[in-house]
Amino acid sequence: MPPSQKRARRYDPVRTRSAVLAQFAHVREAVRTLTPEQLALPTRLGDWTVRELAAHLTMALSGVTRSLDMPAPAPAKPELTLVEWPASTADRAARIADDSRALAAGHPDLDALYGEVAERFEEMVPGAGDERLLTTRVGMMRLADFLVTRTVELVVHTDDLNEAAGLDIPYDRQALAACTRLLADALAEKAPGGSVEVRIPPFAVVQCVPGPRHTRGTPPNVVETDPLTWIRLATGRTEWARALDEAKVGASGERADLAALLPLMG
Repeated sequence: MPPSQKRARRYDPVRTRSAVLAQFAHVREAVRTLTPEQLALPTRLGDWTVRELAAHLTMALSGVTRSLDMPAPAPAKPELTLVEWPASTADRAARIADDSRALAAGHPDLDALYGEVAERFEEMVPGAGDERLLTTRVGMMRLADFLVTRTVELVVHTDDLNEAAGLDIPYDRQALAACTRLLADALAEKAPGGSVEVRIPPFAVVQCVPGPRHTRGTPPNVVETDPLTWIRLATGRTEWARALDEAKVGASGERADLAALLPLMG
């Protein structure tokens, strides 16, 4: 089935950049307090430790500056749109895990690593053009689009870190909003249609799934959940059936079952 032809959602690059830095600062403040015992704890990410997860979180920013260090690629247009990015991530897990372990092993002082990464990001990114093409792990993307993907990386792994180490790291509102919206749009891209309305208040509403299109009144098929539950569903941190059983998701209508479409990211 062809991808959705809806107009792409627009994100303000300045607000996105500020959100990335704000969420990174929240994480850095929490990582600074972790004890050696907490850093050695397991996470829900396979055999990653909290230390490796904390090191990996710096890659959300260093991936941007590393790409900016390279010469601008020759092609005149991106290879990957923003809404295509979530589906492109599934086959990179093993390499990312190896890189994260090496990063953690090579930087015993995590706070120093966070400081270096943040300083470099603040020096390089504001002066780069929003349309600058970056060579990323999954293909060339616009800088402005790639920055939106950084909110997904930071918010998702903040949730992982909170769960693993018993923390309560806050979520920057703009970062949480951008992450929620991108993953909602990725669902609409994966299953284009108008028979199901997915509501994630207060940040996103999308229509998806082939079938009769709703035009007015109360939609016959509705899914509603909160942003963090949606993010966990979209990234495989929780399962559809479990979210329903725990009343984290409301689903009404014969088509309002998203189990076969989730997760959106590997």
